[in-house]
Amino acid sequence: MRKLTMTIGAVVIRAELFDTPTAEAIHAALPFQAVASTWGEEVYFAVPVDMPREADAREVVEAGELAFWVEGSSIAIGFGPTPISRGDEIRLAAPTNIWGRALDDVGRLAAVREGDAINLAALDD
Repeated sequence: MRKLTMTIGAVVIRAELFDTPTAEAIHAALPFQAVASTWGEEVYFAVPVDMPREADAREVVEAGELAFWVEGSSIAIGFGPTPISRGDEIRLAAPTNIWGRALDDVGRLAAVREGDAINLAALDD
């Protein structure tokens, strides 16, 4: 299984990529840089990838699932409630393509601030 590393501000998250068209497109675009945005307990950032919504796209995700927001061409990583969550769920702004899973604790993303630098790169086994 392919992996990548995301350095988001001072937080490093390793992730494994699923076998999906979105994961393939993100992997093919590596390495790249971005700038962090936050929305409640979600970090998101623009990526140089355009993909259509996949059939199993969804708004509610689990902590650690990596999502691709089609309308914003962005990766979204929810680690807790967002402004539109109902209770403790992690509800993103729109249905998203789930393309991978974090191997590290995404709760550490609470330290990320708007404008933090982001670097993504392939991770060799």
